[in-house]
Amino acid sequence: MTAWPIYQGTGIPHDGIEHLPSPPNWRAFDGGPNVANPAIDQDASTSRRLGSGHTRTSMPEEIQMVNAALYLRRPLLITGRPGTGKSTLAYAVAKELKLGPVLRWPITSRSTLLDGLYHYDPIGRLREENLRQLRRRTDSTDSGEDMAEDIGQHLRLGPLGTALLPYARPRVLLIDEIDKSDIDLPNDLLNVFEEGEFEIDELSRLPREVAEVEVMTADRDVHATVTRGQVACNAFPFVVLTSNGEREFPPAFLRRCLRLDMREPSAKQIHSILAAHFGPDAAVAAQQHIVDFLERRKHAEVTTDQLLNAVYLATSGSRHATGDPGSFNDMVDAVLRPVADSEPR
Repeated sequence: MTAWPIYQGTGIPHDGIEHLPSPPNWRAFDGGPNVANPAIDQDASTSRRLGSGHTRTSMPEEIQMVNAALYLRRPLLITGRPGTGKSTLAYAVAKELKLGPVLRWPITSRSTLLDGLYHYDPIGRLREENLRQLRRRTDSTDSGEDMAEDIGQHLRLGPLGTALLPYARPRVLLIDEIDKSDIDLPNDLLNVFEEGEFEIDELSRLPREVAEVEVMTADRDVHATVTRGQVACNAFPFVVLTSNGEREFPPAFLRRCLRLDMREPSAKQIHSILAAHFGPDAAVAAQQHIVDFLERRKHAEVTTDQLLNAVYLATSGSRHATGDPGSFNDMVDAVLRPVADSEPR
């Protein structure tokens, strides 16, 4: 009997991740001791992304590639036009498999690997050290524990660094718009993806008696203990990298990722998205907006979030506030203005 598929794409939370088979030996990691995943209800961004009644049905190719990434412990590179739901898929997986809040790392042209791993504030620590030196003159009980607490207050793990903690279940890490990065970042990620671990130099250089340091993480108000500066995963995170196709990636990077080309949402998916955000009755009432949107999409680049904005205006009383149906239609046309005009397909 097979456990496939773990992720079913129904949007209904379940414990199927408990039946995920052991990884292939070349993707097995042994970090520890295990850390419990935080509860997903701590993450308000999930409901913003998915809606309070999320029942989005994933396309078959999405389900196949998500499960392949889970089984093989490989990052999933998702490409597609803006508004096709690339980043939303990460939130859908986290909610259905109950993997905790999504760790999101938005990429810019200035992003570096260190930004994703951790941030250390040496200036803040220097101020604390000066105060500690003053205390030492009057208090001879200063110890290594004080040193560990001191540096831990000035070091925070980034989204990638937090995802690589030894969680019992894989965390979901969204590396958003990787195509906007500096040319070196994809290659810099390779070793971390292969080894599932990294070293925090500032902690590994501490005296031997300071073995464990409690540091801040990318999860709000959650701390983690790091031993001798080493962070190593147990369950490799489910990593989603999104790309709008604005650049090519190095072959070595592509070879270590699974790839999914995200299609535009179907009429059925769009209806379920509207139902999740506005309720089933509003989704039915917005059927004509869906038809108009799909027709517009044949000739120009319009996105699902633009449709959400238009439907919200149509259902929030804005139409009556204008006093003029024609004026309201002009407003909807402005909201649905194409992101970039394209030739008819």
